[in-house]
Amino acid sequence: MRTATSAGWNRRDGITLTGTESPRPRALTIAGSDSGGGAGIQADLKTFSALGVYGMTAITAVTVQNTKGVSGYEELSPQTVGDQIRSVATDIGVDAAKTGMLASGPIVEAVADAVRETGIPNLVVDPVFMSKHGHSLLADDAVDALRTRILPLATLVTPNLHEASGLVGFRVDSRDLMEDAAEAVVAMGPRAVLVKGGHLEGQGADDLFFDGERLEWIGGRRIDTPHTHGTGCTLSAAVASYLARGEELLQAVHLGKVFVTEAIRHALAIGGGIGPVDQLWAIPPG
Repeated sequence: MRTATSAGWNRRDGITLTGTESPRPRALTIAGSDSGGGAGIQADLKTFSALGVYGMTAITAVTVQNTKGVSGYEELSPQTVGDQIRSVATDIGVDAAKTGMLASGPIVEAVADAVRETGIPNLVVDPVFMSKHGHSLLADDAVDALRTRILPLATLVTPNLHEASGLVGFRVDSRDLMEDAAEAVVAMGPRAVLVKGGHLEGQGADDLFFDGERLEWIGGRRIDTPHTHGTGCTLSAAVASYLARGEELLQAVHLGKVFVTEAIRHALAIGGGIGPVDQLWAIPPG
């Protein structure tokens, strides 16, 4: 139940509230900026807008990248990252949030502190380890902080096979090992995990959902395109959007999977490298 509150902020029934009733669901992305517009903050905001959600940002790093790869990035200070989160959560309010590129251990710690302090609900964690082109986007010393500080706050964690391997400490390269990884990740404290199987060999692109009780394979058809930049960001932002809109978790995952599949189907062949998926696939040009 949502009710108007006086000045300031509080939480009621898992929703952060401020001032007056919000005319739109509100979602926050805590991630890096992609100068090429295909992933990170830019992909998240496009996804939020496409799904009718008001988007806000806490930028963790500014990357220098295009469709050919990441040539560098500069982190913001942990204090600035945390203050961005507090600023929007205590004024506008947050119905759901997602994390993407967190870059370093101190930023992970700052994000965890701010999320816990402000009581942000419905946190979707996309544990970004590297870019689509193979460039590292998370310091080695940050992985343990991600496990111990961020995952216990998460409603859902969405690792691909490489990220799942990094989190659980063993190679994840089969459906059986995806199930083992899902159990290991949930044991770290999140409410649920979605282990993404898009990198498995074969015709399908099946993902595995596990929340400690429900274990469900979510089928997907592999789309023949080299242009897949921003898929992970788009999926996690879509799930956060549906959670902000009030969907139950597993249903939000199913809807997010449909959304990102269509974004991949309508991927944009722009630039000289790996082009971006199209979060605005439902909106015709012009």
